[in-house]
Amino acid sequence: MQNHHPQRSAELRAVIVEFLNKRLADKLDGIKGDNPEDEPLRQQRRTELHQQFQPATWLEDAARRASQIQAVTHSLKPVHPDAKGTSLYCPPAELASLPVVGSHCLGADFVGDVVGNAAALDVYKFLKLEHSSQSLLALCLQNDADFAAALSDDAATAQAWMDAFASLTAPRGQLASHTLAKQLYWPVSDNPHRDDGFHVLSPLYASSLAHKVYGQLQDDRFSDEAKAAREAKRADTFSERPVREYRHMAVQQLGGTKPQNISQLNSERRGNNHLLASLPPVWQSVAVKPVLNTDSLFHRYSRRPLVRQHVKALLDFLKTDPHPNQATRNQRAGYVDSLLDEFFQFTAELRELEPGWSQHADCDLSMAQAHWLDPLGAAPPAPLDRVETISRDFAGWLNAQLHAALPVGDPEFVAWRRRMTDEIDAFERESSHAD
Repeated sequence: MQNHHPQRSAELRAVIVEFLNKRLADKLDGIKGDNPEDEPLRQQRRTELHQQFQPATWLEDAARRASQIQAVTHSLKPVHPDAKGTSLYCPPAELASLPVVGSHCLGADFVGDVVGNAAALDVYKFLKLEHSSQSLLALCLQNDADFAAALSDDAATAQAWMDAFASLTAPRGQLASHTLAKQLYWPVSDNPHRDDGFHVLSPLYASSLAHKVYGQLQDDRFSDEAKAAREAKRADTFSERPVREYRHMAVQQLGGTKPQNISQLNSERRGNNHLLASLPPVWQSVAVKPVLNTDSLFHRYSRRPLVRQHVKALLDFLKTDPHPNQATRNQRAGYVDSLLDEFFQFTAELRELEPGWSQHADCDLSMAQAHWLDPLGAAPPAPLDRVETISRDFAGWLNAQLHAALPVGDPEFVAWRRRMTDEIDAFERESSHAD
């Protein structure tokens, strides 16, 4: 083991002593009684507690009890409380990166869980203590010399305790599933009739990921910032923080009246585990109609609910007179991009109609707009300035939406026009590749 630094060892020892003193104080507070005859027994209990929470005594006992619990990120108990198979400690940063949401998304920002004898959970609480943003468990896993010196002046004793604490992350016994665990046959070949064409998978509960989701949901639903954002929404005022809603969410209770029997994190959540709705969307189709009896497609476009919503959000933001910096430009661009996304969705819907609708007698669109929305059926010839005209029409429309409340003019017109031109070019390149 490498040489240690006395100052850092002293700081780590202070962390240990503070933890033990607090636990001792909590235990002493529980010794109460008014009967004078029982005072000798109470005093005896106080003396026993003082001895029990001497650092050397408590650490030796904690090292012995460490084998009764296991640090995990993926637990079997939530699958079934009586299952006896393997749980695993897999640091998310060491998992393969995948294009789906999973434990790997947590990176280094995760909270480990612990399973096993609930009476030994105080050992894990001790190892969760931090010094300089590192947990004591992490120091054990690193075989940290300063922490070893903080544990004991005897090097052999310190190393034995460190090894015992570090063993929390190791699987207990042989890797094994259980009859009460879930198992899946996963096909690994193209022939489902071959018995050797499957792997048997035993899924575990991603406890660290579930705890992260739980924390995010609690923050989005009950934090002061979230409440202020909902108040702003009700008052129809601007808020930097978005309002997040989780519809049709269910809560699964794990562990009943003893959630600590499932795991430490489950106990901290009081057994609550949220299940997000996995329902198919209810598609409410609205009949798409040709753009008739109007001289501009933007009259129809501006009535779309999301367009009205995005215009209002942009207007409310600009009314705050934000500082002319990069953050302001990025936020403004985000609102405009949302309007452009809705424009191309509007375009895609109209292009699904039977070609030729733009030649109806009631269609008053300009040639450029007709050829944009009905490219296969508009009357020839196609105008060469179609993209420029559409971009100019969009810029004029957006300026008109803002003009009543804001002094917009040529600079904004040019910015909106250029942005639309870029997006149309990108849209048509993608369309050509799709064809």
